[in-house]
Amino acid sequence: MPDSAPGMEAIEVIYTAESIADRIAVLAEGIAALKLDRLLVVPILTGSFVFAGDLLRGLHRAGLAPEVDFLSVSSYRDGTKSVGKVDILRDLKLDVAGRNVLVIDDILDTGRTLAFAKDLIAARGAAQVVTCVLLDKKTRRAVAIEADYVAFECPPVFVVGYGMDLASRFRELPFVGRIVG
Repeated sequence: MPDSAPGMEAIEVIYTAESIADRIAVLAEGIAALKLDRLLVVPILTGSFVFAGDLLRGLHRAGLAPEVDFLSVSSYRDGTKSVGKVDILRDLKLDVAGRNVLVIDDILDTGRTLAFAKDLIAARGAAQVVTCVLLDKKTRRAVAIEADYVAFECPPVFVVGYGMDLASRFRELPFVGRIVG
């Protein structure tokens, strides 16, 4: 079902706000069941900020009180395809050595971003690195990596909304969708 606002392209909803909320509750319970002490949550910015915020609140409801730091990396620039190289735009401020770390990303696509973040954090001495993504788009994987926790499988289309963008647009949408027309 297309959704649009004045001056915007029509967006076909793929995952509703309600279905996302339901999956986040399940993910949070699963992550809490791991009983990871000294948990540090590391959202990969910018696309994961909405998902990470909701997941953090879900983790709180599940009884966790993690610390949070942010890692900002980019492999897309302003386009719709990965450029194949991951750059650190903002590094972590907290020390990860000896910590259990939950890395949160919006979409596991080529795998380069998540693999880079996981390897970086592991190389810095994290005790364990667990990964959680909103969407898993298996069709474009360039790096052998699987997320530990996945909310949804992503169809082979470019998606926007719920923090994900096209050239900094559509992040505010409360659902995941694709531009139509």
